[in-house]
Amino acid sequence: MNNATHPRTTRSARPNGRAPMRSAATAGYGTAVDGNTAGKHENVLLRREIGEVLRSVRQHQGRTLREVSGQARVSLGYLSEVERGQKEASSELLASICQALDAPLSAVLREVSDRIAVTEGVTIPDTVPDELVRQQGVTLR
Repeated sequence: MNNATHPRTTRSARPNGRAPMRSAATAGYGTAVDGNTAGKHENVLLRREIGEVLRSVRQHQGRTLREVSGQARVSLGYLSEVERGQKEASSELLASICQALDAPLSAVLREVSDRIAVTEGVTIPDTVPDELVRQQGVTLR
């Protein structure tokens, strides 16, 4: 068997024809807190982070799963699974849940992004990085 068909076979770290990924510190998106993020962060599941943020928003509002599921027009069980990170919410479902929570989708996704950055040990600037401004030739002043 070859590497592509056998799941237990060790594969090359970089697929053929692809450039190596840049570290967060050189990618212009943020900087590593300790200067090196390789191998130091746990695996992050996007669905788990989304679920935890949605649950946090709902609980902060003092609302029940039943209230939000009814308003979002999704079954209580499915919403519970989304909140526990067991189900991947479609973009349409996520938008509906955010609307039911009266929480902007952008704010929910920003919180998810911030949580992932912390897990990865990366700091994300609150402003547009100077490097990006120079690349785009945009003057912000």
